[in-house]
Amino acid sequence: MQTKHPVDQMLPTGQLFLYGLQHVLAMYAGAVAVPLIIAGAAHLTKAETAFLINADMFTCGIATLIQTLGFWKLGIRLPVIQGVSFAAVAPMVIIARSMGMEAVYGAVIVAGLIAFFLAPYFSKLLHFFPPVVTGSVITIIGISLLPVGVEWAAGGTGNANYGALTNLFIAGIVLLAILLIQKYFKGFIANISVLLGLFIGMLIAIPLGLVNFSGVTTAPWLGIDRPFYFGFPKFDWGAIGAMILVMLVTMVESTGDFLALGEIVGKQIDEEDLARGLRGDGFATMLGGVLNAFPYTAFAQNVGLVGLSGVKSRFVVATSGIILVALGLFPKLATLIASIPYAVLGGAGIAMFGVVAANGIKTLSRVDFENNPHNIFIVAISIGVGLIPMVAPDFFKMFPAWSQIILHSGITLGSLTAIILNIFFNYPNSLTLYKKSFTN
Repeated sequence: MQTKHPVDQMLPTGQLFLYGLQHVLAMYAGAVAVPLIIAGAAHLTKAETAFLINADMFTCGIATLIQTLGFWKLGIRLPVIQGVSFAAVAPMVIIARSMGMEAVYGAVIVAGLIAFFLAPYFSKLLHFFPPVVTGSVITIIGISLLPVGVEWAAGGTGNANYGALTNLFIAGIVLLAILLIQKYFKGFIANISVLLGLFIGMLIAIPLGLVNFSGVTTAPWLGIDRPFYFGFPKFDWGAIGAMILVMLVTMVESTGDFLALGEIVGKQIDEEDLARGLRGDGFATMLGGVLNAFPYTAFAQNVGLVGLSGVKSRFVVATSGIILVALGLFPKLATLIASIPYAVLGGAGIAMFGVVAANGIKTLSRVDFENNPHNIFIVAISIGVGLIPMVAPDFFKMFPAWSQIILHSGITLGSLTAIILNIFFNYPNSLTLYKKSFTN
């Protein structure tokens, strides 16, 4: 009797819920950041901002269900949680300020449609993602995310008490709790170490006055998302062009995330898998434009959680999708989750993002450096270039505005560098290889 791959195994209902909740708690702060930024840029009212967050949560849940469960030619069927792409923030802010939310959603719908149809062609690039490239990309993803965890641990950017010893203490307690649970427990308890660490951090943070429950009692119980809440979409060619560029960037990032997850769960990702995943991104982005949300991509934050917990079932993250839909429908629950302080999330973030980088290093251990010394340069230069936006944010400030979407993303920059260098050193006849892939 053939046993199911761990990705396709169904777990007991209680475990599905707790593991799924763990994923939601790990990604929630990052997920609500984008709608908050866009709401500020568009000068939305408090009620409109709340609606935008709920719409994002609702659509995020649907997008996650599409990717994890899959239907027709959509969804990669991996434990991948979907979130708003940060690559889209800068152009959406500009569009919202100059043309309004209707132009944002018009651009999002068209860009999602383009990405949907480009997916099978983009998936042909899988030939150019050998271990030296995937390992470099996964390492870059982890290293690029680590500053986010560090910022959270200090209290979050803009916090008046940023770097306060109380914040660092809480983050340290959460991290220590995760490590102790990993060391002294096995099985189910070890798998929910992040959830337990967050719970312990909350228990300590509440008496220290770090948890703000304001808004929970006044938030409505039920909030229904309705299409085109901000008006019928407007289609501006400049806005559409910027958003198409964003989708090309997110397709590169999603490819890296999908391959990283494939490595972690031990499942080989082929061209058809990648095409389904990228179609899922495109479809979810189109849906986001209709349901008052944004471009969606695989959330790299949760890739590390899969590696840290060791829970590989896609039905766990499908449960996360159901929880996200519920959060979008019940604003009071969403407000309660939002009460978790950044310092608590920071301790977990450092562990999760570090695990992503460690998995990249693990992938690189399979690379033949001895017989092909060029691989050293591929890894070294791609990681070095990928770190530029992180260590020197103004490094590319003199470049044209349209290029900032790519140059401000270390993941995209490092990924493109790894792909190009690998082609340069290892695939001198790369165009021939790409053409042949269409005939296979």
